[in-house]
Amino acid sequence: MLTFSLALTLLMVLLTIVNSQSIRIPRNGRDLSASVAVLLPVRNEAANIAELVKSLKAQIGISDLQFYFLDDNSDDETVELLKREVAGDKRFSISSGQQLPEDWLGKPWALEQLRNQAKADFLVNIDADVRLEPRAICVTINLLIDKELDFVSPYPKQLATSFTERLLQPLLQWSWLSTVPLRLAEKSGKPSLAVANGQFFAVRESALSAVSGYSASKNAVLDDLELARALLRKGFSGCVAEGSHIATCHMYNSWAEVKAGYGKSLWAAFGSKSGSFIAIAFLFVTGILPLLAATGGYSAGVYALEFVIISRIIAARVSRGRFLDALLHPISALLLIYLIIYSWSARGKVQWKGRTL
Repeated sequence: MLTFSLALTLLMVLLTIVNSQSIRIPRNGRDLSASVAVLLPVRNEAANIAELVKSLKAQIGISDLQFYFLDDNSDDETVELLKREVAGDKRFSISSGQQLPEDWLGKPWALEQLRNQAKADFLVNIDADVRLEPRAICVTINLLIDKELDFVSPYPKQLATSFTERLLQPLLQWSWLSTVPLRLAEKSGKPSLAVANGQFFAVRESALSAVSGYSASKNAVLDDLELARALLRKGFSGCVAEGSHIATCHMYNSWAEVKAGYGKSLWAAFGSKSGSFIAIAFLFVTGILPLLAATGGYSAGVYALEFVIISRIIAARVSRGRFLDALLHPISALLLIYLIIYSWSARGKVQWKGRTL
């Protein structure tokens, strides 16, 4: 098994290097005349509204840009703050969400309601905890147009302040940079190789309509990934992109939020219990076994540990993360294993934004 660990971690380093050089990066900042609608469901986001709207108002480079907010039955000051921040700006509209149907989850339902309001060539959905650089949306749509893609998901830089965030958040980008051949995935169009992040997701309206809108992922906990797969199954093309230079996201503010956030979705991340078992085995073989072997004096363990840490450092360089956090990878792997197990044990019990998932 130690030989397998060594070979696997070496392959991960090589793939991370290849991906770091070939990943799509939104860069073209030429002005656009295409129409773009930004869809923003919000539920109990009072803490985020002011900075979010400020970030949106600063967007430049698109002559026809509209922002559609939907309040998804917030019970805090979200609506009041939102109305105050957008007052007098005709680019913004605010609506109230309809009752959630039994066979839908909250975010896809909110996005579908917003899709029915928006009239644009391109649709972009952004989470409330994302902050954008002034040309973020412009360069993203340019990437879609220039590369003749139907969707693209620029992965924001994941801000991590607490110790547990620093242990876990860097694993998000590393997990696909080190395991998914990105250009091959884009070229093949295989749904099984899809990578996407609903924090920032842009799509051609024509492609989205062809898969019946957000109903394609209406009951998926990982709705972003399922939507990408639905688009690929229909023959559309798209990919994840490196978005750390144009967007940031601070997902959680405490261990309780981290545990609830991962707890609500990790059980669905790997498709099944057997998929989760494979993920746990992968984390053990590439993250924990090398450390155990290295402390036991096995040189193969030392090399395997070095390889996985190097892959983390490369991923951190790509995503503008902290290099030093990579040195704690075995602890990160152990914590993620715990959260995968917790997610299955808490399935149907974890609450997020006041709803049980």
